[in-house]
Amino acid sequence: MASDNIFSGLKVVDFSSFVAAPGAAVILSDFGADVIKVEPPNGDPWRHVHKIPPQPAADEPYQWHLVNRNKRSITLDLKSPSAPQVLEQLVKWADVFIVNTPHPARKKLKLEYDDVVRWNPRLIYADLTGFGEKGPDANLPGFDITAYWARSGLLSMTRDAGAPPTWPVAGSGDNATGVGIYSAIVTALYRRERTGKGAYVTTSLLAEGIWSASVSIQAALAGAKFFGLHDRMHPANAALNVYRAADGTWFVLIVTPDKLAAVAKAIGRQDLLTDQRFANPARLMANMPELTAILDEVFSAQPMAHWYEVFSGAHVTFGAVRGPQEVINDPQLAANDIVVPLEGAGGKLTSTISSPIQVHGVAKVPARRGPDLGEHTEEILRDLGFDAKGIEDLRTSGAVPKVKEHA
Repeated sequence: MASDNIFSGLKVVDFSSFVAAPGAAVILSDFGADVIKVEPPNGDPWRHVHKIPPQPAADEPYQWHLVNRNKRSITLDLKSPSAPQVLEQLVKWADVFIVNTPHPARKKLKLEYDDVVRWNPRLIYADLTGFGEKGPDANLPGFDITAYWARSGLLSMTRDAGAPPTWPVAGSGDNATGVGIYSAIVTALYRRERTGKGAYVTTSLLAEGIWSASVSIQAALAGAKFFGLHDRMHPANAALNVYRAADGTWFVLIVTPDKLAAVAKAIGRQDLLTDQRFANPARLMANMPELTAILDEVFSAQPMAHWYEVFSGAHVTFGAVRGPQEVINDPQLAANDIVVPLEGAGGKLTSTISSPIQVHGVAKVPARRGPDLGEHTEEILRDLGFDAKGIEDLRTSGAVPKVKEHA
């Protein structure tokens, strides 16, 4: 690791699984932190999700490398009587300890904050839950689809009128939450730098979902009048709507009041500015479906490349709706280091998505493949101070079992 990385020398123990909490550790690793991924004998279930519909199917575990690149892996069976001595050394070694095990199981495994902080008072203990630490549902299991999307209200709003709730993009709430956990960790590290004190930091998928939906949730708190679900043919505002170009490309259009005249001119429909059907707010609201139909006809007459030039020339906010296979060819991704090379994963997996934070003048650590299960167990144990006999004893006891599974 380069000596000038921001988190060079920072030691992170990642006891978490799936996406959100491991993603926070990845951001730390991108800036130089040494991250040890601790997995049970059967490994993090996220290793296998590329084989489970409706996730896109592939031979390579693309999703594993995404949130576990640049980490070292050790297997540890916390149910073994010998496991606590390894856990103690991991905690003493660490600056940051990340965990998302549900609290009832965490308590049995002796992974709670009070269990581990006695070994390292300077520890930053980062805790992710589904629904928060308190309340009637504190112990419910939660994924981003349930806690972030459904419970927060987001899933009720991201659909058109008359349509049932749909299935959100996998990991989208997790990844947003991962940035939240990362920010909590960095906040605690800054506090420790000033005071010398460790900290217990936490967030939940629910809290992050509410934060993402906060404009609407705050509106509800204020007793605001909601317009109901979006209806493309009968929108609340035809200038903020989704339209389709002649080549079949859908695009989102946002025309602010100061841009109405410029857009009308650019699309060759200046007559709309004097049309009596839209002459005042009351008439405009009453005739919004007619205006939408007119714009549908206009936009369906030319391909997206034409409208790209028109809207760019008028400095109008718009966005073509792209699928994943199209997104990866967007030149903005490579130009801004959003997609970067991935070393060592093999197969077709030669690139990955970088974390969304850039610090000018600081190069991120080159992305290396996620570890095989238990790949670095002996190396890590030696780093923790165990000699050959101690490692063999841990093997014999089953605390650090040998594994055959590969990521």
